[in-house]
Amino acid sequence: MNENAMPKTKLEAINYFSDAARCHDFMVEMRWGGKPVCAHCKSSNIGKLVVSEKTVKRIVKGEEISKTLTRRVWNCKNCKKQFTVKIGTIFEDSAVGLEKWLPCVWMVVNAKNGVSSCELGRDLGVTQRTAWFMSHRVRTALHNGNFEKFSGGVEADETFIGQKARNMHKDKRALKVKGTGGVSMTPVMGLLERSTRKNASRVILKVLQSRRRVELHRHIKNHVAKGTNLLTDAFPSYNGLENDYVHEFVDHAVSYAKGHVHTNGLENFWSLLKRTLKGTHVHCAPFHLFRYLDDQAYRFNERLLDDAGRFSNAMKGIIGRRLTYAQLTGRE
Repeated sequence: MNENAMPKTKLEAINYFSDAARCHDFMVEMRWGGKPVCAHCKSSNIGKLVVSEKTVKRIVKGEEISKTLTRRVWNCKNCKKQFTVKIGTIFEDSAVGLEKWLPCVWMVVNAKNGVSSCELGRDLGVTQRTAWFMSHRVRTALHNGNFEKFSGGVEADETFIGQKARNMHKDKRALKVKGTGGVSMTPVMGLLERSTRKNASRVILKVLQSRRRVELHRHIKNHVAKGTNLLTDAFPSYNGLENDYVHEFVDHAVSYAKGHVHTNGLENFWSLLKRTLKGTHVHCAPFHLFRYLDDQAYRFNERLLDDAGRFSNAMKGIIGRRLTYAQLTGRE
């Protein structure tokens, strides 16, 4: 394979990114176009790349294991600071090498039903805890808050994510469930812009505090252009949108579709999302849910690209989105 060629399949990606030096060159090309600049002050007045090696020894299950770590560092002549290609990215301050990080990104963004931290840890040769942290860093890079407002035909719907009351132990159910329906679950709202001849359908997801009218209306107005044909079910919280949108709804107690008026596109997406959460990840804490939503929405919105295209787009979001373990676990 050409040194500068992008791998097209998972097998090619694993072989291509197995070499740490090649991964480093790939990151330099991707981030700076092959001409590195200081990650602190953006100066191009930097010294030569310094490559150093360090042998680390540790005891694992009574056996001593030695590992050689290679560090590639530049010295900035302007701000007098050192920097690596990881500085300012989701990879910053990680002891895991790029030869594991880049395959990790490839696997997370290209697994249609997601990839669990247990499977990721086995494939990369790291612990489940490390793989869980890595996958959440990747999901941070997938967040896109700069969507243009949806137009054309837009479906709006909500669903509940979490454990069903009937599957809980009666003692746990008595503590968590204080009402009927989805009281103990987390509400999520979705907006789907229907496909056109030029563009495929795409979604925006948001974790809600409640399904009250104020919150639903705010989310719709933030992401849907005025005058758009808005399609919902008969949930009362959608009432009052007639002044800004062409609001049409279908009563699910009567039927699920009335001509072009339906929310079946979002219902299809909810099915895929819940199979991913329940089948692959098994458990998702409410305070991490928004990252899993970003993960699934990214793969859905970029589904017409090939694996290399999804990987390249995801790598554009790694800069300036560092996530520490303290932030991830709520300690900071």
